[in-house]
Amino acid sequence: MPRPLVIPRGPVDLAGALHLPDGFDPAGSCAAVVLCGPGSSVKEQIAAGYAARLAAAGFVALAFDPAHQGESGGEPRDLEDPYRRSEDVSYAVDALTTVAGVDPARIGALGICAGGGYTVHAARTDHRIAALATVVAVDIGAARRGRGPAADGVATALDDLAAERTAEVLGGTLDRVNWLPDSAEDAAAAGLTDVDALQAVTYYRTPRGHHERSTNRRLRRSDSLLIGFDAFHLADRLLTQPLQVVVAGRRGSTGQYEDGERLRRLAPNAEGPVVVEGAGHYEMYDVPEYVDRAVGSLSAFFRRHL
Repeated sequence: MPRPLVIPRGPVDLAGALHLPDGFDPAGSCAAVVLCGPGSSVKEQIAAGYAARLAAAGFVALAFDPAHQGESGGEPRDLEDPYRRSEDVSYAVDALTTVAGVDPARIGALGICAGGGYTVHAARTDHRIAALATVVAVDIGAARRGRGPAADGVATALDDLAAERTAEVLGGTLDRVNWLPDSAEDAAAAGLTDVDALQAVTYYRTPRGHHERSTNRRLRRSDSLLIGFDAFHLADRLLTQPLQVVVAGRRGSTGQYEDGERLRRLAPNAEGPVVVEGAGHYEMYDVPEYVDRAVGSLSAFFRRHL
């Protein structure tokens, strides 16, 4: 079972779950990995599966709830602020450096989905992160701006969001919106047919991956922050650490394959990509065949560089 770890973050605390390898020695000097999960997920979901496998491979692995979500502090709830999410990674590194038995010079990071973009953003300027890996990384800013012709309406969206925020300040409510339909039935009623979107619903909104503390909601105020976010900004100049990029072999609507390729081209010391053939984006969350293949490569990578 993971050990709870409180991560101080200024006026609030983040809730962490520390996965320890068998035979962990607090008097030793073990390599460690911070894990940053997908948007609106909690530490008991995707990050937990990867953390448990990394611990079995001999690493200390820290999964955590971001500020404003899960068991972590922060108001308002369900805020998905990409800049704070990126800062959360550095606060998690802070906490790991204080854990007896962890070597502060041997800390890496793993980001999954939007957490991949957040972790890249953090690692560019936090070079305590000695090695970095991503799995189906997504630049959530690019995703929210839209790809191709759909991006033309982004300025209008910002105008609408500005008006909504003013209404909130003047006494309105803080609106929350779904990341996904709440059920397969809702998805069918909405005419949703995209494979990736349906697989996301299958993961998050069924017992397979649902967790009671994952609300599957984001504060509408988050959207203007997400639209202006560039996860890979200056990666070509600042992200000098070793990097492994893991992508799912099946391309789809999340853009994970294309974003992974872009990140690999930008980062000066990128390895890969490691392509998990046969997998789609959301199958990389918990399908044992695909996760095991990814972690096999990730473990070897972290052993080389931590």
